[in-house]
Amino acid sequence: MVSAHRLIVVEDDPELRSLVTRGLEEEGFAVTAVGDGASALAAARETVDALVVDVGLPDADGRDVCQALRAQGIGAPVLFLTARDAVTDRLAGFSAGGDDYLTKPFHFDELVARLKALLRRAGADPVTTVGALRLDPTTHAAANGEREVALTPTEFRVLAALAANPGVVLRRRDLVRAAWPEGAIVHDNTLDQYVARLRRKLRELELELGISTTHGVGYRLG
Repeated sequence: MVSAHRLIVVEDDPELRSLVTRGLEEEGFAVTAVGDGASALAAARETVDALVVDVGLPDADGRDVCQALRAQGIGAPVLFLTARDAVTDRLAGFSAGGDDYLTKPFHFDELVARLKALLRRAGADPVTTVGALRLDPTTHAAANGEREVALTPTEFRVLAALAANPGVVLRRRDLVRAAWPEGAIVHDNTLDQYVARLRRKLRELELELGISTTHGVGYRLG
């Protein structure tokens, strides 16, 4: 089985790293396996479709590695592996720019399923256009001609869901499902905050379209 998807596995436990790498390669992924944060950042300079990052690395917190990736403009989805399952730990991972969270010990089949879901959401879709707005999933950017603004992975998913249904009011729960991984804790005002950020960024692009609110229902791009 051949896959174009390129993964980086960042895990300091050699045995687990070897097992995960071998299993993912058998699933058809091209895997680069490293054991620390510095090596992960170096490996990510090449094109990568997703990363599996252990939170407890010997030289850095995996969440700090994720933030460094985002600061470098790398928008590939990040799946965290961790032995910590507290709500605060999960929230910290999402706040750092992570896309999903898997607690050790885990079933390998679940790891594969979550990775495939992240890849479908983040990398498999072509460039989307709505009027003058252009959304590029490879760069996580929104553009209008030569003007371009960077989006966080979650911002991109919210806007992409709206752009896939221009003129249609999307219910709040549907936007949450499209933008956040299953099990993520999304407070009532979290979506509103993301929409506010997107409105500011769309204004920066000087677009004629915008995001309107249908009170009690959801949001519409048009």
